[in-house]
Amino acid sequence: MEYFLGIDNGGTVTKAALYDRSGVEVACMSVNTPLKISSKGYQQRDMEELWEANLTVIRQTVDRSGVDPADIRGVGCTGHGKGLYLWGKDDKPAYPGIASTDRRAEQVIHKWKKNGVSEKAEKTILQPLIACQPAALLRWVKENEPDVVSNIKWIFECKDYIRFRLTGQAAAELTDYSGSGLLNLQTGNFDPGLMKLYGIEELYECLPPICLSYDNCGAISKEVSRLTGLWAGTPVCGGMFDIDACAIAMDISSPDKLCVITGTWSINEYISRQPVEKDDTTRNSLFCIPGYYLIEESSPTSAGNLDWFLKNCMKWERAESSISDQSFYARIDELVRKLSPEDSDIIFLPFLYGSNVEGCSEAVFAGLNNSHGVRHMLRAIYEGVAFSHLYHIEKLLRFRSSPDAIRMAGGAVNSSVWVQMFADVIGLPVEVVNWRELGTLGSAMAATVASGIYADYPTAARHMVSIKETVVPDRSRLSIYRKKYNRYKRIAESLSKCFLEI
Repeated sequence: MEYFLGIDNGGTVTKAALYDRSGVEVACMSVNTPLKISSKGYQQRDMEELWEANLTVIRQTVDRSGVDPADIRGVGCTGHGKGLYLWGKDDKPAYPGIASTDRRAEQVIHKWKKNGVSEKAEKTILQPLIACQPAALLRWVKENEPDVVSNIKWIFECKDYIRFRLTGQAAAELTDYSGSGLLNLQTGNFDPGLMKLYGIEELYECLPPICLSYDNCGAISKEVSRLTGLWAGTPVCGGMFDIDACAIAMDISSPDKLCVITGTWSINEYISRQPVEKDDTTRNSLFCIPGYYLIEESSPTSAGNLDWFLKNCMKWERAESSISDQSFYARIDELVRKLSPEDSDIIFLPFLYGSNVEGCSEAVFAGLNNSHGVRHMLRAIYEGVAFSHLYHIEKLLRFRSSPDAIRMAGGAVNSSVWVQMFADVIGLPVEVVNWRELGTLGSAMAATVASGIYADYPTAARHMVSIKETVVPDRSRLSIYRKKYNRYKRIAESLSKCFLEI
């Protein structure tokens, strides 16, 4: 029997899961890897602590599975895109790892928009430059931490850093770096002209060699074997950007399908043979299936907003109860379910970590009065997140026809109430796949292709992906949600004007 290990380093959680060749999860373990957040908008983590978390979940997963490590035929990694993980010439982390929700480089982006750098770069990178990309973060580091720059040996994305620690071999996997602002998407190569345009040309030599998601990128080292229980020499493939991993794990392997991923980020995407034309928000990246672009609309405006509310506004209720996390979330679901959309008129803009409306950069509850309570605010958060996804989907549909259904993944699929709401808000059936941990599954699928078990990703998906349920829209609610969504947009656009005037 062959098994494949997938490792997923997200915004706040590190996971490892073991799968058989049918996609059945044998074991899965996770640990929280919270960010250190400063008042300046810095969101970062200790890179050694992150590595230790990976060792822990790998070891626990191998132990819990009961599988002979000799039967684990491959390892794949995925993780959050954007951000920045720097490795030093002294063979230590050169700086704290920077998360994809970090805002420290916003002024860099403002400057680049004014002086024309953004416009020039976007002709090559086929996407708008944003503050959390390595391109902007490297410029920020150069301007604010010059001693760090002189020590940089490798510029990594999150999962490429973890793969490097597993194998000792540095590589830049194509899907992840195609969202970095450093890669020429027309040639598929790093571009020294871009680095010069950004004023960081001295760092070109710090970019690792490019690899594909299913390339063999080294093997588990003896030291990692001792610390995890994996066999030394177990192959490790390139892995992929988490939005690619989730897409593959939902069998988004043809252009007719469209998927949404509900995590810290609102991810909405499909694949195409051709990139879309330059647009203010729609992003092109190189997909893990050669010959395809991943067309993406995204912002950090999704289910992470609920986690914030529960942690900061309901922590006493959670602490004082003896119920499990699963029961607590079930209680939240029930509070939302019992309140009809007609009886809750609060609008929530889910912009705690960022926005998808230019100029409107702060979260807002609009329409609060003294008749409202926690349940009204919870429903507003559920609805606001769904509205934010629809805002992105409407932009994607300018470039393609409407799909027959939407495939959905991420934290919100654990809530039947929220999945139904997405179907009602978007007005299309929502398909939920069988497996829960799609990031680890997608990266494990990369390992199956790398090992030759399956010829390509569509073949792997036919064997490893299945639909658990399809939720159809409640037609009686379409009109009320359409009215609320129009109000949501008017409030966001009005506040955008107010913030821009300040």
